[in-house]
Amino acid sequence: DDYRIKLNEYETLGILEYWIVDYAGLGGVQYIGSPKQSTVTINRLIDGEYQALRYQGEAIIVSPTFPQLVLTIAQILAMTEV
Repeated sequence: DDYRIKLNEYETLGILEYWIVDYAGLGGVQYIGSPKQSTVTINRLIDGEYQALRYQGEAIIVSPTFPQLVLTIAQILAMTEV
């Protein structure tokens, strides 16, 4: 639902940025790649359509909505283990 239904609804509503945090790596290969792993996908609304940026591993997440954010997938995963 997050990768298709909600994405289409939020795109239609004009939500500028939509994050999908797939900490368990359960999304389809077409959404998170292969091999499956924890992934944060940030969908940015550009010219009325979402453009997806996928972050995995130690990559630093880049968000125009939160420019001061300095966070990696590993840090997000550490929060789920508490």
